[in-house]
Amino acid sequence: MRLSIKVVGLFLGPVLFILALTLQSSEYLNPMAWRVLGVALWMVAWWISEAAPLAVTALLPIILFPALGVFQVKEATAPYASPVIFLFMGGFFIALGLEEHGLHKRIALGLIKITGTSANGIILGFMIATGFLSMWISNTATTIMMLPIAASVVKLVQHDSLDSNGFSKFALALMLGIAYAANIGGLATIIGTPPNVVFAGYAQELLHTEIGFADWMMVGVPVSLVLLTITYILLTQLLYKNRLGQMSNAEALIKREIHQLGKWKREERMVALVFALTAFMWIFKEPLNNVLGFTLLNDTVTAMIGGLLMFIIPMDGKAEQKLLIWKATERLPWGILLLFGGGMTLAKAMEKTGIVDLISDVISQNHFSILIIFLILITTMLFLTELMSNVALATVFIPIVIAIAEGANIDPLVLSIPVAMAASCAFMMPISTPPNAIVFSSGHIRMTQMVKAGIWLNIISVLVLFLAAQTLVGWIW
Repeated sequence: MRLSIKVVGLFLGPVLFILALTLQSSEYLNPMAWRVLGVALWMVAWWISEAAPLAVTALLPIILFPALGVFQVKEATAPYASPVIFLFMGGFFIALGLEEHGLHKRIALGLIKITGTSANGIILGFMIATGFLSMWISNTATTIMMLPIAASVVKLVQHDSLDSNGFSKFALALMLGIAYAANIGGLATIIGTPPNVVFAGYAQELLHTEIGFADWMMVGVPVSLVLLTITYILLTQLLYKNRLGQMSNAEALIKREIHQLGKWKREERMVALVFALTAFMWIFKEPLNNVLGFTLLNDTVTAMIGGLLMFIIPMDGKAEQKLLIWKATERLPWGILLLFGGGMTLAKAMEKTGIVDLISDVISQNHFSILIIFLILITTMLFLTELMSNVALATVFIPIVIAIAEGANIDPLVLSIPVAMAASCAFMMPISTPPNAIVFSSGHIRMTQMVKAGIWLNIISVLVLFLAAQTLVGWIW
């Protein structure tokens, strides 16, 4: 009988943990560091094999660290209530409000209408709409919402087109464009994709630096725009050129979809107002604090203000009906918040027991080229995320990157921000990200076609992130 990877991982985790405990007398690490390393190996084995849900694995430090004498229970559980976790929670509430009242669909259709209804205009419109929405709501939810609209457009084009080859290339580029834009759009904001939030948590925990929402956007937005532009050109002009031109049927479909939404409802206007207000406070928190005369607003407080307003503002003038009800939060990915907490607890333990310092010392004693370090780490993160959860990978890998940066006398932020972004740049395979899997299920994409486009985008992403590290990140931090 063949053993599944989950079964192997289930037993491998504890075995690695016990093996590490037997090495406590080794001269390379102190006994406490071996215990922490054992817990880390256990967690990594379960994360990679998915022997247990990712969030469940992230709870291991609460049990093991107090039992091993690494932390008291209070210390082990504190990172699970980090301000960064509440930043993401507030962002979840706001995103849920957008989805609950269909405002995200109105925004998407409006953007698609602006870009026109030529074949490439439709692809561009879908990519811009998907990328923009993915800045604020999950890339999975964005892709699920965009796919049925895109599928309707594809059916109309198929019915209207005499060029079967051109139609196939159009459908392929449209589907890939949606998936890739969903991944890329999340890079633009600190709440756009979980690895960004993981990094922000580590920056606060290990580097005692708060990554501001506006500061992140000064790097994330240009990087996203560059990658979106390159992706559009690659799909429509280089790899899958369709030559279909204008499509009147598609224009009629978009108009019909917008017409079905009807006029703006009160609840949509209220959700849009909360969304705009929250974004305004995130971007202009410093001037607003100066006007107030004291520091009230930070990214976490702002996110929670926006999130709480969703539960307080009446939907239609009646006090009983609010923009958001608590039952709707059942759809939120609560497990990701636990995952952040477990990762930060593990990182804190690695720092306390000297593991981070050891990695830093090893790097400092070897004279590696700074450029080589950048390229190796960005490439490693990007290609590993093709095979495993980007959240789990970022949780394990970013503290190591911070230690390597300190050992090589590189500003940790300059090195770790591009590496964190690389965790969301998985374009080659359906298993790499949920958007890839969702569009692959449309039937318009073959594996070889996704790999062909994805490998080029992976290589381009490495270069773009490398250049961003040498320019934007260095200028801002």
